Amino acid sequence: MRSIWNGAISFGLVSIPVKLVNATENHSISFRQIHLADGGRIRYRKVCELDEEEVSGGEIGKAYEDADGTMIPITDEDLAQLPLPTAKTIEIVAFVPADRIDPLQMEAAYYLSANGVPAAKPYTLLREALKHSNRVAVAKYALRGRERLGMLRVVDDVIAMHGLLWPDEIRPPQEAAPDGDVTVRDAELDLADALMDTLGEVDMDSLHDDYREAVEELVAAKASGESVLPAEPEDTGGGKVIDLIAALENSVRAARKSQQDEGEGAGDGGSGGDMADVHPIKKTSSKASGKTERTTKAAQKTTHRTPTGKTVTRSGSSTTKKSAPKSTGAKKSTAKATAAKKSTAKKTAAKNRTSSSGGPAAKKTASPRKRTSA
Repeated sequence: MRSIWNGAISFGLVSIPVKLVNATENHSISFRQIHLADGGRIRYRKVCELDEEEVSGGEIGKAYEDADGTMIPITDEDLAQLPLPTAKTIEIVAFVPADRIDPLQMEAAYYLSANGVPAAKPYTLLREALKHSNRVAVAKYALRGRERLGMLRVVDDVIAMHGLLWPDEIRPPQEAAPDGDVTVRDAELDLADALMDTLGEVDMDSLHDDYREAVEELVAAKASGESVLPAEPEDTGGGKVIDLIAALENSVRAARKSQQDEGEGAGDGGSGGDMADVHPIKKTSSKASGKTERTTKAAQKTTHRTPTGKTVTRSGSSTTKKSAPKSTGAKKSTAKATAAKKSTAKKTAAKNRTSSSGGPAAKKTASPRKRTSA
């Protein structure tokens, strides 16, 4: 990493040569201004207001604008003559607990690197002293022509410095507070606590800039000549007044469902496949079961083509089912024959009983016998 400042940390009578390097970087995508008619780039040019001529950087100086608009020229030599003890020194003025520093004061972050082998020992001493005391160092330093306030703390094995705003540069927050007396009910506070507990913590390393990724995809698509489909707008509520209790309850349910879905996704062995929906099995009546069975058997029918070209639909157990009706028909025929025999036997028995009792049938039978004997 390229250093942007070389100096020393003043720790009492101890001087630690250090180099200052940026601890952060900006990944925002920047755009150029172009002329829509022909795509030509638009550039800013520095023009003097008096003669309306463009001037170069070497012809440009500094000036302080007074309240009445008067410009008071200030040269680099004027600034160099000012007493600035922190011009090349990070002067530690105090050690305080970390919670004494208001996060509103924090600006840019830097890493302090030991400059040379002799600086390793005092650098390590200051680092371990900060670790041991659980405190941070408040220091003054000068950068880019002005004195600044900073905070030194330990990040892993490196001393980091955060630029701080001066206390009088922090605006009071009272003007931003809601107007009127607002009361929060215990039920609302309990739901808010439940939502906080459900959301839980987050791995800060997993957070990323979704908008920047979308812009990169847009640029890549346009560069390759692909068409870009507009994204569907998200429903943010449009600033409508909503039922706070209902919103909190819905938020808790949504957060719990999201965590449950993530847990089920993590339990599939990391395959990344879709999870099957699990539904409870409903109890069905015997009639419904029979209908289901008949439907299943009907679905198992298959179509076959015979050697003569006819199409025959058969089920998976066609042999058994087709033979069953034939067997039933044969049984019915046998039963009819048996019934006919029984009916004939009954009629015969009835005639015999009539003959033995001397009825008309018996007389008719006897007369021929008499004629035969004569």
